[in-house]
Amino acid sequence: MAEARAPHVALLSSPGMGHLFPIAEFTKRLVLDHGFTATIITYTDFNSTTQLHSYFTTLPPSISSLSLPSVPLDDLPPDTRMEARLCVLAARSAPSVRALLLSLRSSANLVAYVTDIFGADTFRDARGLGVPTYMFFTSNYFMLSFMFHLPTLDATTSCEFRDLPEPLQLPGCVPLRGVDFLDPLEHRADAAYPWVVHMARRFRDCDGILVNSFLAMEPDAARALSEAEAGRPPVLPVGPIVRPGSGGSGSECVAWLDGQPRGSVLFVSFGSGGSITCEQTKELALGLESSGQRFLWVVRTPSDSVANAAFFGIETGAADPLDCLPEGFLSRTRSSGLVVPNWAPQMEVLAHGAVGGFLSHCGWNSTLESVVHGVPMIAWPLYAEQRMNAVMLVEGAKVALRPSTAGEKGLVGRDEICKVVKELMEGEGGKVVRDRVLELKKAAIETICEGGTSYSALAGVVKKWKYNVEA
Repeated sequence: MAEARAPHVALLSSPGMGHLFPIAEFTKRLVLDHGFTATIITYTDFNSTTQLHSYFTTLPPSISSLSLPSVPLDDLPPDTRMEARLCVLAARSAPSVRALLLSLRSSANLVAYVTDIFGADTFRDARGLGVPTYMFFTSNYFMLSFMFHLPTLDATTSCEFRDLPEPLQLPGCVPLRGVDFLDPLEHRADAAYPWVVHMARRFRDCDGILVNSFLAMEPDAARALSEAEAGRPPVLPVGPIVRPGSGGSGSECVAWLDGQPRGSVLFVSFGSGGSITCEQTKELALGLESSGQRFLWVVRTPSDSVANAAFFGIETGAADPLDCLPEGFLSRTRSSGLVVPNWAPQMEVLAHGAVGGFLSHCGWNSTLESVVHGVPMIAWPLYAEQRMNAVMLVEGAKVALRPSTAGEKGLVGRDEICKVVKELMEGEGGKVVRDRVLELKKAAIETICEGGTSYSALAGVVKKWKYNVEA
């Protein structure tokens, strides 16, 4: 009798390593803990083939990868937002996704199809093939609640969202001002606006949504979305799912941290896709210097045009990321700070005992990595949904402080930077958020262990997928 083939899951990742990492870690959990085989589907556009290939060689052998054929995007205006580009890319690639799913259905025991946020336009095709279709929501309950409500808000509001007279009150969530909505919703005339609303409508086309968050972090929002609602798929917590360390123990960063007192260093990084302006880089440098605190700062090439320049690899004209630092800054801070260009082994840095705070762009991957290591944050959002994340982290989860901005350009001045850095590292406000994040660190560990809420939620989905195979 032929041996039964393992259940197989196909997963579609949006472009960018920041999108691939969480879906790959989720895939590893299915493979290593639950006996699945898997195929991760990626886009040709935007992704570095060399970087992708290198990353996939680190995954278990039962995880394979396939790339979708390239689709033309040259008809889009050069200034088209990232969110619109990703939505258009997904929509135009839907026929190719369907063809791949048909192939996998005939060659493997395909039991489920999972995509992240930007793959919602492929749900109907997958369900039409009889394949259970799920979203791995790589953000939080606050963001998901907002997306479910967005089509209604679009239909019932005529003004620009930033002009809403009252904050939006979503069930179980902290109030959200219109100025803190997602970037592409700032102007209804923006080409990205209708795409985001369209994508939000598609969220209801899947069989279930698995959220990379956990109950202790967002108890009220999670409870609200767990209640059954006609036309809304079940919503379950499966997080926190984060990357393991990258083996950077021998790096300059970690060696420098080894020589610093426990909890004394502020880690400053805006993620793999974030950029700040040259003027803001100077203010940040002077603020860090005047705070007198130890710091480890990952400096990326500044951009005076878009905050997500690094996501697209946009050339900004600066040959050296350190060119915008104030004259003499590096020599003056040599005894208290370390500045590294472009990259640091973030997980190893956050896990290091010398790190006592994280000045972060509030990307959700980085946020979860900070929480699971018990590191409180300074919230410095740049683009996409990061302002929403900042609101939740400061006012909801209470694990972050947030500096004030000044002027139309949203510049954070050196004095404000000095003030918030000292408060996080030395002040009473820092103690409050540090105690809170340590509580969540403990809860994060417990929820993904056997018997925990997130572990049990994923186990239930896995059982359902396997049952469909065996039936």
